[in-house]
Amino acid sequence: NAELNNGRLAMLAIVGMISQNGFLGTTGASMWIPGAAFDKELGATMPFKYFDPLGLASDGDAGAFRRRRAAEIKNGRVAMWACMGYITPEYFRWPGFCSPSEGVKFADLPNGFAAAAKIPGLGVLQILAFVGTIEIFNLQSTPGKYAGDYEGYGAFGLPGGKPIADVAKKEKSLLAEINNGRLAMMAIMGMWFQNGLTGSAWGDWALYTDSPLRAAPDFSKELGACPPLGFWDPLGLSAYSDPEFADSQFRRRRVVE
Repeated sequence: NAELNNGRLAMLAIVGMISQNGFLGTTGASMWIPGAAFDKELGATMPFKYFDPLGLASDGDAGAFRRRRAAEIKNGRVAMWACMGYITPEYFRWPGFCSPSEGVKFADLPNGFAAAAKIPGLGVLQILAFVGTIEIFNLQSTPGKYAGDYEGYGAFGLPGGKPIADVAKKEKSLLAEINNGRLAMMAIMGMWFQNGLTGSAWGDWALYTDSPLRAAPDFSKELGACPPLGFWDPLGLSAYSDPEFADSQFRRRRVVE
């Protein structure tokens, strides 16, 4: 069992070393924590600090960096709202009607992807018009000192709100926003996948009845199935309708591994 796990780790490690050596000419730590023009910017936090493995900012173009940072912040903000849009309806819904003319109540709208088919057409147009207005007339202005800090918006992105005057407090808040936005972007992707596969962002994976893993024999007791992943076959390579064939293919791949 130890040999299997050490072999897996070694295969991943050597692939990473070969790739890093080929791209950078070195297998040192410079790929992950490079000395760059932007390593002191907000967002350079542990554990990776300044993380640019593809070298997108290696040319030192400050304008391009600020454009990408503004895009990251904007996408993070949208992702945070999207996560709240999944979480909030599980605990609270507005009383009354979403569309009085069509008799659609807020309580009638399901959560997640299923809500898209229930929202009246005019409601969809209102959402698109609102987002387009904000994008065209408000977010096209030149950001201030900090990327994503648009004129006319204060703390928490409130239109006409009062900005944070204390520089240290402002940078601490902006750093928290960047990191929370990154987390939210990963979180909303997980919610989308779980919603699509199980029918709900909080759905039981047992509802994913089309999973290719369901047809496979139980290999969870085999050597190599250990924490934290247990038996790990995300591509369903061991899933066959014929149990004997599935077992033979598993044995063949285990010998190769």
